[in-house]
Amino acid sequence: MSRPKNTDRPYDVVLFGATGFVGALTAEYLAAHAPEDLRWAIAGRDEIRLRRLRDRLAARLEPGVLRADVADPASLRALARQARVVATTVGPYVEYGDDLVAACADAGTDYLDLTGEPEFVDLTYVRHDSRARETGARLLHACGFDSVPHDLGAYFTVRQLPEGVPLTVDGHVSVDASFSGGTFASALGQFARRKQMAAAARERRRHEPRLLG
Repeated sequence: MSRPKNTDRPYDVVLFGATGFVGALTAEYLAAHAPEDLRWAIAGRDEIRLRRLRDRLAARLEPGVLRADVADPASLRALARQARVVATTVGPYVEYGDDLVAACADAGTDYLDLTGEPEFVDLTYVRHDSRARETGARLLHACGFDSVPHDLGAYFTVRQLPEGVPLTVDGHVSVDASFSGGTFASALGQFARRKQMAAAARERRRHEPRLLG
């Protein structure tokens, strides 16, 4: 794997989908908590709404504004080339996410999302892992509420159990929160795509190296 020296890119972080429900919350957090030297931008398909968001943030570090559209792969490639890291909140990812992952993998740009769609995660591995390894791009999924409780719960549980023996951990999570429109659409999509989801999982198993113990 070759990690490109992309520090000369204009932005450290670009937030794609910044005017959506979760995107705006993420932009507000970055505006309030980003390091003083962070070079960041907000991106999406509606430049007017992006500029309104930028004005509303009143950030001490004013973000740049970039126009990009999931229906325009060339704009996604241009976006990826301008950033060290692209974070996207645009879902459902199985419908709208693949071209951005491809652009980041090809440009050597680190990518992260908050998907909870197993089919998308498996398809991303099959389609883009090889290219990402060549360019040094790191592709990271499920960076948010959907995965954090599960990951921390499994980590805590495993630390309480004996070492050096096979383990299986089953998790059960109870939450008291409302769904955003994007999360609801993603959930409905996955329930309706059980066959495709199973096929993607099988395809990934055929491609993924197996660790021999």
